[in-house]
Amino acid sequence: MSTKYIFVTGGVSSSLGKGIIAASLGKLLQSRGFRVTIQKLDPYINVDPGTLNPYEHGECYVTVDGHEADLDLGHYERFLNVETHKVNNITTGRIYQSVIEKERRGDYLGKTVQIIPHITDEIKHHILSLGSTGDFDFVITEIGGTVGDIESLPFIESVRQLRWQMGRDCCCIHLTYVPYLAAAKELKTKPTQHSVKDLQQEGVQPDIIVLRTEHDIPTEVRRKVALFCNVDEDAVIQSIDAPTIYRVPLNMLDEGLDSVVLRKTGFDLATVAAPDMDSWKAFLHRLEDAKEDVTIALVGKYVQLQDAYKSIREALSHAAAYNNRKLKLVSFLSDDINPQNVKQLSEFQGIVIAPGFGSRGVEGKLAAIRFARENKIPCLGICMGMQCMAIEFARDVLGYADANSTEFDEHTKHNIIDLMDSQKRTTYKGATMRLGAYPCRLQEGSRVRDIYGCEEIKERHRHRYELNHVYQPELERHGLHCSGVNPDSGLTEIIELDGHPWFIGTQFHPEYSSTVLHPHPLFLSFIRTAIQVI
Repeated sequence: MSTKYIFVTGGVSSSLGKGIIAASLGKLLQSRGFRVTIQKLDPYINVDPGTLNPYEHGECYVTVDGHEADLDLGHYERFLNVETHKVNNITTGRIYQSVIEKERRGDYLGKTVQIIPHITDEIKHHILSLGSTGDFDFVITEIGGTVGDIESLPFIESVRQLRWQMGRDCCCIHLTYVPYLAAAKELKTKPTQHSVKDLQQEGVQPDIIVLRTEHDIPTEVRRKVALFCNVDEDAVIQSIDAPTIYRVPLNMLDEGLDSVVLRKTGFDLATVAAPDMDSWKAFLHRLEDAKEDVTIALVGKYVQLQDAYKSIREALSHAAAYNNRKLKLVSFLSDDINPQNVKQLSEFQGIVIAPGFGSRGVEGKLAAIRFARENKIPCLGICMGMQCMAIEFARDVLGYADANSTEFDEHTKHNIIDLMDSQKRTTYKGATMRLGAYPCRLQEGSRVRDIYGCEEIKERHRHRYELNHVYQPELERHGLHCSGVNPDSGLTEIIELDGHPWFIGTQFHPEYSSTVLHPHPLFLSFIRTAIQVI
C-alpha cells in the first residue's frame, strides 16, 4: 500500500486546534491498525523555536534526537504514544536555510533560485521524506497559521502541487470557525465560506471541512457549508468545545472523521478494522469521573501563558487521572513569591518548581523550595527547578549564603551550578546546550530506582548549566543525594532528599515523555505521594 498524505490547514482564526484535530485523526487511524506519523510545518522564519520567548510561542518541545520543536509535537506524542524527531517539525527558516546552503554549494548549477520551484521542492521533499521510508501508512501534515497569511503561501502551494501529483493518495482537511451571534441567535457560516474561498484561490480544494464551534451545528447548516464549499455533506464535520482535549478523538469518531478520510483516500471500509479505543476510553473515564481533587502549585516565571508549561500540565493531568484524582493546578509567578508570603503554598498537596532560563524569579523559586523542604510538602523540581533545589540546600543547610549558579551570578564564590569545562571553552553559546535524550544510571537503593523499576533510563534534556560535582560529597553528607548520574559524563541528572516524603529534582524534562497510555512514573509517584501526605 502506498503511503497516504493528509494535510490539515486552518482558517478564520488561529488557535482553533489544528494540532488536536491532527492528533485525534492520527489516533483514530492508529486504532484501526494503521502506522501513523504527524509533522508540523511552521511558517515563521526562525530556524526553530529554541530562541523564542515562551510568551511568544508557548512551550518549546524537545524531541529525543535533540530538536527544539513546536509544542504541537507534544500533542502528537501524547496522543499516538510514538516518538517524534527533527523531521517532524519544519520551519520556513529551515527551508530557506537549506535552499541557500544548496545555492552556495552550487547545487542548482547557476540557475536563478526562486520560490517556485526551489522553495516548494524543498518543502515537498521534507513532507515526502517521512513516507519514503515505508514505515508509515499515513503521514499527517499540519500547516501552521491560517490561510491567507503571506508566510503560509509556499506551504499551501506545495500542498497544491502534491495533490495534483498524488491524486487519491492525498487528502486535505480544512479547519474553520463557525461563530454564534447571540443577538441574532444564529450560527454564521460566512467566515467559513470566505476561508474556503481563500484556500481555493490558492489552488487547493478541501476534501473535508471541520467546523470549530461552541454550539451543535444542525444538518441544514452543514448542508449549506457543503453546498457553498464544494464538499460532500458527510465531509462537513463539527468539532464542538470539549471539557478536555482527550475527549476530541472520541468526538471525531462519532462524527466519522476517520471513515471519511479512509473513503477519500481509496479504502473500502468493509476491509478495514474497526477502531479499538477501549484503552483511550478507560483513561478518559478516569480523567472525567474522578470525584476528588489533588491540589498542586506550579511555581514558574512564565505562568501567565498556560501553554508555556504545556507538557508539565498534561503530565500532571495524566498522573492525577491514573491516581483517580482530578488535577487542580494553580500557577504562581515566581517573581511574586517571597519569604513573607510563601505560606500561601501550605494549602497545596504538592509543589512543582518549573524550568526556565535567566535570573528573573529565581529568589521566589528558592523561597518556595525552602518552604516545601521544611514543611515536608512533596516537591518536584524540573531542570532549573532542580538546580534551584541544590542552591537552596547549599545556602540553608551547608551555610553558603552566596551559593548560586554562574548563570545568575558569574562571580559567586560557591558555584553550586556551573558550566562544564568544555562548555566554558565554547564561544558559541547555543553549542553548549544539552539537547535530546541522554542516559541516566539510577543509584541502587534510591527512591528514583524504586520509582522507575530499572537501573538505567533515558530522558530528554534542554539546558546549559550543570550541578558542580565538586560539591557533591558535601551535599550527600548532609542528605541531598545525587541518585541519578549520566554514565558517560558523570553529570548529575537527579537529586533526592533523605527524610522527606518526596523531594526530587531532575536535570532532564520528564514531562516530555508522559503520554495518555503511558503516564510518566515520576509524575505518578509525585501525585500518589501528594495524595497520601497529610
